[in-house]
Amino acid sequence: MPRSVLVVDDAAFMRMMIRDILSREGYVIYEAVNGRDAVEKYHEVHPDLVTMDITMPGMSGLEALQTIRDQDPAARVLMVSAMGQQKMIVEALEYGAMDFLVKPFQPTKVLETVKKCLQAAPRG
Repeated sequence: MPRSVLVVDDAAFMRMMIRDILSREGYVIYEAVNGRDAVEKYHEVHPDLVTMDITMPGMSGLEALQTIRDQDPAARVLMVSAMGQQKMIVEALEYGAMDFLVKPFQPTKVLETVKKCLQAAPRG
């Protein structure tokens, strides 16, 4: 059964990049455009993994991470951040994120990190 990934980013280009990389490997992809959308979609589709941008308008990726993990402590969330957001990455890991990707990233790094997160025991 194919694994599913919810790709969350307010930038359509970033969602498209991650979607293309993962769908070529057989993952089923769902998309959300911001934190609030991510929380709603998470409960609709119960994906195996969420890739979550940190900086988004409205509800940030950190707030969405907290909300999702409060409601499902076993949720697997992989944070995606721009360079220089180390403080936010540390916060995300403290809130239960499994790992993080720093933009810009290579397709091989995305695949490696997603596979690693899916193979790891859920945090919580």
